[in-house]
Amino acid sequence: MYILKKFVTTILATTAAAFGLFLAGTTDASAATTYTVKSGDSVWGISQEFNSTINAIESANNIQGHLILPGQQLTIPDGTTTKAATTAGTYSAPAQTSQATTNYNTYSNTANTANNTASNTTSSSAATYTGSNMKSYVLSQMASRTGVSASTWNNIIQRESNWQAGVRNSSSGAYGLFQNMHISGGSVQQQVDAAVSLYHSQGMGAWAL
Repeated sequence: MYILKKFVTTILATTAAAFGLFLAGTTDASAATTYTVKSGDSVWGISQEFNSTINAIESANNIQGHLILPGQQLTIPDGTTTKAATTAGTYSAPAQTSQATTNYNTYSNTANTANNTASNTTSSSAATYTGSNMKSYVLSQMASRTGVSASTWNNIIQRESNWQAGVRNSSSGAYGLFQNMHISGGSVQQQVDAAVSLYHSQGMGAWAL
């Protein structure tokens, strides 16, 4: 009888310990992180840093149009939970190469005050292209359609074309604001559409970031 009681006690203790570990694991899986937005940050960059997704972060913080501001407090869902939800569905997000992610984060972290000023020009008045608001319109379109900050796109366009919509590279054939090698002409809107398409197929690597 003593041996039987000891055996039952041992079983109960082991079961309780295992249940405790299960609860601890459940708590960790649902944990979230608080992050303070810095200048040059984007929802995409933050999602890569925390192994999360743009949709998860924006849903958790009620973000509209990918717009985040320096100093804003974001709740970042745990990456394990995000991955489990993605695996359970039918959609698989395109993989990002570690090199592209590293280069993009480095680029974002070096964005300066001038770039932040450019980001502030993207207001609701830039929703329609009028010809005289090219800069604010292009930056607004690119930021809202890619999730990458307007300041980053301003840096890219400044470097590639100095904001000259009709410029062509005589040696490579690259054309327009983004020096896109996949088009040979087109309006500002067509150049924006082509740049968005290029971003979704190649990421920031298309501009060596």
